Amino acid sequence: MPDGAWRLVYDAESSDGTSNIARALGASFVSVPWRGFAQARSDACVMVTTPWTFMLDADERLTPELRDELLALDPPADVDGYLVARKNVFCGRWIRGAGWWPDRLVRLFRSGRARIEARHAESPASLHETWIVAGRCEQLKSPIEHQAYATSADYLRKFAHYTALEAHGSRDRTGAIAVIAAWAVVPIRAAWLLFARGGVLDGWRGLYVSVGSACYPAVVKWKARSG
Repeated sequence: MPDGAWRLVYDAESSDGTSNIARALGASFVSVPWRGFAQARSDACVMVTTPWTFMLDADERLTPELRDELLALDPPADVDGYLVARKNVFCGRWIRGAGWWPDRLVRLFRSGRARIEARHAESPASLHETWIVAGRCEQLKSPIEHQAYATSADYLRKFAHYTALEAHGSRDRTGAIAVIAAWAVVPIRAAWLLFARGGVLDGWRGLYVSVGSACYPAVVKWKARSG
């Protein structure tokens, strides 16, 4: 983080050494029960006392290039937020295709000038949360690094967890025809991610994430249907 920045670590009652490490580095540390992704981000944002908020997840890193860009940034008065690209890393490699790059998200915004939107935002099943800023939004040039999945096993574990969460939120609203239709488009979506979105250029990793991403909506509907 830039020197002199105020650091807040919002933790969901982890049992590792997060608390000690955060405090040793001068961060303010808050530990609360887990209430879902959207609620956690919203609650943490309220605690920020600086004019601007920059949000990082635990598996994300500020690149040196982005650090320098932030230090030199002089936001215009009518800009309330900035989109930041993410370098998503899968099995040790930055994935440029399959829709994984540039994966721009609002991560820097004026405190109090952004709100969170997510599916089922009021429950622990909230997913796919996005910050919406009140005013104009610009793009930063440099990315953050997202160590998304160290191994394919990590991918499968998160895939199972996230699809189960999303299915829980949508249960009782998915019919058999919707499930069949979702599986029917999986090959088309996989081919689109592989060839139109360049997943094939990332080798076996690109194939893996293209097929996984294509299957994701169908698995959610199948789990919601099966209960």
